[in-house]
Parts: sequence; C-alpha cells; structure tokens
Amino acid sequence: MSRPRSRLANGALGLIAAVALAGCATTAPGAENSDAPAAEEHHEGDTRIAVTYDGGVLVLDGETLDVVGQAELGGFLRVNDAGDHDGHVFVSADDGFHVLDSGLASGTVTFTGRCSDAVAPGHATPHAGRTALFDDGTGEVQIFDTDAVGSGTLPPTDTLTSDTAHHGVAIELADGTTLSTIGTSETRSGVRHLAADGTELARDEQCPGVHGEGALKDEVVIFGCEDGVLVFDAGAFTKLDAPDDFGRTGNAYVTETSSIAFGDYKTDPDAEGYLLSQLVRVDTDAGEISVVDLPGDLRYTWRGVGRSGHDDVIVLGADGTLSVLDEDGALQESWPVIDAWESPTEWQQPHPGLRVVGDIAYVTEPSKSRILAVDLHTGEVSAEATLDVVPNEFVVVGAAGH
Repeated sequence: MSRPRSRLANGALGLIAAVALAGCATTAPGAENSDAPAAEEHHEGDTRIAVTYDGGVLVLDGETLDVVGQAELGGFLRVNDAGDHDGHVFVSADDGFHVLDSGLASGTVTFTGRCSDAVAPGHATPHAGRTALFDDGTGEVQIFDTDAVGSGTLPPTDTLTSDTAHHGVAIELADGTTLSTIGTSETRSGVRHLAADGTELARDEQCPGVHGEGALKDEVVIFGCEDGVLVFDAGAFTKLDAPDDFGRTGNAYVTETSSIAFGDYKTDPDAEGYLLSQLVRVDTDAGEISVVDLPGDLRYTWRGVGRSGHDDVIVLGADGTLSVLDEDGALQESWPVIDAWESPTEWQQPHPGLRVVGDIAYVTEPSKSRILAVDLHTGEVSAEATLDVVPNEFVVVGAAGH
C-alpha cells in the first residue's frame, strides 16, 4: 500500500492536512442482515451485485443472483465500486459517501459505519490503487489508498479543493498527479492537471460542460464535453472536436486494454427524454473522433452501455435487446432479453440498466423487479431473479473483470 501524499497548495488549492474519513449517520438498528457465506468460503473471482431501491441497498451473489443481504438507508442512493479487493461499495446518500461491505470477503452485508461527509456526494473514482471522492457541494476532493477502505481503520486522506463548487470528477494517476475538473454551479469548462504537491502543471478549458471520465490503455484519460472530448496523454491535453456544433458526450465507456473509447452522444440539447441513437467513437492513438449510428431502431440511455472482456461494446436497447458491437461500431450479435421500455421522464427514475463484467452482462428490468445475467458468447440467460424491491441503480464488485 502506498503512503498517502501530503499536498502543498498552489493557486486554487488550499493547504489542508491529511484527514481521516469522517463518520456520517449510521443506519437504524436491525437495518442490516446477511445470508452471505462465511468469509473463508470466498473464492478469487467471486462477485457481488449491489442494487439500490427506495429504502436501501440489496446485495446479490454475482453467479446465482441469490439475495445475500441488504442494508437500509433513506433518500435517493447511487452506488460506485470502491475498487478494493474485498468488494466494498460507496453509496452516495444525502449526508455523504457511505461504505457498504457487500460480504464478499467478510461474509456480512452491512454499512461499516465509515463514510466521508459530503454536502453533495458525486463521483467516486478508483484508479491505480487510489480512490478519489468528489463533493459537488464544495468542490472538495478526498483521495486515499483504495484497499484501506476495507482495512477496518479510517484511511488517511489527502484533500484538494476547487476554485468553486461544481458537479465534477477527479482521478489520481499512477505517478501521483491528479486530474480534476474546473467549473462553477452554473457552468463547467475543463480540467486541471495537478502535481503531487498541489502545483498546477497544466489546464485546458476547451471542454464546455465537462462530464464523465475514463482511463484507457497506457493511462490515457478522456473527459466528455458538449462539443467533443478532451484527451489527456503523457502530461498534455488535446481537444477532439465533435462533428456537430453541439455533440455532447457525458459518459465514457472504456477498458484499460484498448486505446479506443466510446461515449454516449447527444446532438439536440432540447430533446425530451433520455433515449439516444448514436455513440461517439474515440481513437486515442490516431487522435480521431467519429460518430456511430446504431442500427435500426436501437435506442439506449447512459445506463445501457458497457464494454466486455474482449473490448466489445454492449448496448441495452429500449426495444429490450442486448446488442454486441465490435470496436469499429459494427453490429455482431443481438438478442431479445427483456420487454420493450420507454425513456424515463427524470433521470433518477428506475429504468433498465446494464453492467458488464468479462463475458457476462447483468441487466435489470424494474417493471418486473427482475435482474438477469446474460452470457455474451451465446445470448443465453445464465441466471435470473425476481426481487422483492424495484431495482434502480446497481454496481458489480469483486475480482472478476476488475
């Protein structure tokens, strides 16, 4: 485990000593339960699925989809893989980032009592053994050793501050430098590159509406913009313009084994609903950006795209199909897996979602309270379950595919 690095402020950064993650409100007595196997039964490659619902988080076994436990927590919840080897989950709630033990290693599903206070908890980004938590309400970034999340102690934390609060994201790179977004509560403009001591090394503000990030092969990092993407490679930023005047990418779908990224792509800022019919393809080696028109009536939301263990692009369509595209964006396979569905009217509303781990696609169908595991080699459903709750957001944690 690397030692946490203190950061000396410069310009927009303030000098803040390393602090420990603070404890937020805990769940009510009796709010956790677990039928998970004992810790000694955990095997390398096992996974857990953390599914949010109105009132808490349900945890499923990644192979059988059996419920292994749940933990109650109020408010609208979002989940992020903590990135550690023991299957912890960051749950964003009204009062901060709560740490959920999925029981993968411990055998017990519970909120650990550890969390990071945040005014408006946003993105949690694990990368290269370090995790960054971004507070949209303050612009503060807390960074710590990823595996310390499940160590039983509060991890020492380095803290960065932004000029102003905004909906942002940060990622610490393997060399100890950090990329962090620039913005205000009204607008966002780009990304800063910061040295380990907090010194600003570079910035690029040619990325209006910056949102979403992804780390690719050789630690090339991309950020979505309203008019293209911003690429960071070997200490330098490059802006790749979209072919349309308004061509928004807000989410990046990447793997660390490919230099090609895909993103969602929106050309009409006034369009109603959240269904999209195009993807953006970014070849970071060639420095080229292009648009992929999806076949037929295939439509998706930001929850419906993933990358497989072979770097293919997997799309969950509003027609209920699961489609496999190669890295050129060409359709390879398509299978019907759930019923057709319509765009949510608000992004927080439950609607079908997709997570891909290796060669397995996990698909939720909230209208039927179902979750499916689909084999991406054959299109066959390898497991399915009907839940006692309506699933909303979910994340898969564990060793396989991570």
